[in-house]
Amino acid sequence: MGNLTSISIFGFWANWTPFFFVGVLCVIVLYFLICGKWYKDIPGGRPLKKGEAILFVILMLSIYLLEGGPIDLLSHIIFSFHMLQMAVLFLIIAPMLFFAIPEYIVKYIEGLPVINKIVHLFTKPILAIFLFNGLFSVYHIPLVLDTLKQDVVLHDLYTIILFISAWFMWHPIFNRHIPEENHMSNIKKILYIFFIGVLLTPSCGLIIFSGNAMYDTYTSGEAWLGAMTLCVPTDTLNAVVQGTGLSGPEYFTNFTPLEDQQTGGVIMKVMQEIVFGIYLYIIFIKWFRYERKNEKQITDDSLKKLQEQRALYKQFR
Repeated sequence: MGNLTSISIFGFWANWTPFFFVGVLCVIVLYFLICGKWYKDIPGGRPLKKGEAILFVILMLSIYLLEGGPIDLLSHIIFSFHMLQMAVLFLIIAPMLFFAIPEYIVKYIEGLPVINKIVHLFTKPILAIFLFNGLFSVYHIPLVLDTLKQDVVLHDLYTIILFISAWFMWHPIFNRHIPEENHMSNIKKILYIFFIGVLLTPSCGLIIFSGNAMYDTYTSGEAWLGAMTLCVPTDTLNAVVQGTGLSGPEYFTNFTPLEDQQTGGVIMKVMQEIVFGIYLYIIFIKWFRYERKNEKQITDDSLKKLQEQRALYKQFR
């Protein structure tokens, strides 16, 4: 890559988006008010755990860097940063929020009228998987991505919907407010994660193995400048273009558009493999420890079920 520090030519507002930072700070303050002061007014409320608080702040600051900091600006310039942004948002931040937000808050919100029906429907495992992967694949159809990158409202709305769908997708595995006995079995969780990876592969493969750069946003000067208006004030962008003759992403990278596109696909796929490997390891270790800890209980439960089946058989014999 070239000199990425050159994005400073777009100015402080484009690089750091102060209003978005203020919004993130407001969310953090509201979180501490609800979880640290008002939790007694919520059914099942309990004091906030230190680990939850630290994780939430880290995740919120990560969202700021990805959506309001230099990474967001770079994602409009270079496709590989766009894919890095996607991977971190939907494969790391979305599932980790289940461990940062106390379970009683999630349970309370998901129990509200209308919301409970929406959550019940869209967290069904098969639907949740196909919903997220479908939206993700549609997003990366060239016509769709190029259209979204030209309209800030459509782009932000689609990103929010995609993030919510990622929350739904991870819900069957990582939610903490549903009793353990009502969760998926560990083997089903492992297969579920594997299936997510399988469905992500086609879109990543298309991006990696395409013989040409597919997105006008990262190849056409006019489309690229239009996309830049989503994160750079118009006056600043016009001044930069007039002062430097800037007309495309080649100023910021030594990669060709095709190499940049292929790198983005590889980043998404490699990060998916690493993150999913970690999730599978955690689930397997939890499963192994549960089996060892509850060997006697499992044996007793099995014997009890066997006795019940025999009694039922004798009753109808």
